[in-house]
Amino acid sequence: MDITTLPGLSAVLHAGADLVAVLTDALTPVAGPAAAALAVVVLTLAVRVLLVPLSVLQVRAERDRRRLAPRIAELRRRAGRDTARFQRSLQELYTAERVAPLAGCLPVLAQAPVVSLLYTVFTHASIDGTVNTLLRASLAGIPLAQSAVAVLTSPLWVHGWLVLVLLAVLVVAVEHTRRAQQHWNPAPVPAPDVTVPGAAVTAGIARWVPFVSVVFAAVAPLAAALYLVTSAVWTLAERAVLRRLVR
Repeated sequence: MDITTLPGLSAVLHAGADLVAVLTDALTPVAGPAAAALAVVVLTLAVRVLLVPLSVLQVRAERDRRRLAPRIAELRRRAGRDTARFQRSLQELYTAERVAPLAGCLPVLAQAPVVSLLYTVFTHASIDGTVNTLLRASLAGIPLAQSAVAVLTSPLWVHGWLVLVLLAVLVVAVEHTRRAQQHWNPAPVPAPDVTVPGAAVTAGIARWVPFVSVVFAAVAPLAAALYLVTSAVWTLAERAVLRRLVR
């Protein structure tokens, strides 16, 4: 079954492909063969600008959690090894203080449809029966429909330096963002006599989950990888600014 023919989805995919095509045509006099790649970057920046209000909410929620950190630590101490009791107390605290603990996920969730759109557009030769001309677009000799893994394991490996640079930039941006997050929101330290079940596993997962985007960028079309890299660099810079401006 071709998902591009599904009612509703085909219209969204056509709109997305048309938008990228229009941006590509507008940027061709400036960027030449790289116009489609630049169009993806411009689209990414436009989406991130629209999501700035959500990012502000994210930083405010981060600030509130930092303010409540001593009280959260006390709740953990009182709950001891009773995880359910701690979670109930924590939710009550967030409700009383009007803190939205899920606000930090909003920018990521809001971008998921755009990444999915780019992934789908650049992995289908046709959209609802219409030839997808975007698959002809390339950057430095690499089709935007090819993934980093495909490039490095095919005759295109001679252009592999580009995907390696993009992945390296993404790794650096993700790691710096993770460290900044850890600095501004240090994990609460439990009391010496309290052992939190699963704490080590949770810490390990938290350490590596941010790099899931790097794995996805390696197997997704180059167009989607460009979005992820641009967005990650934007996030790093945006957080640095908002954490000093938002009160």
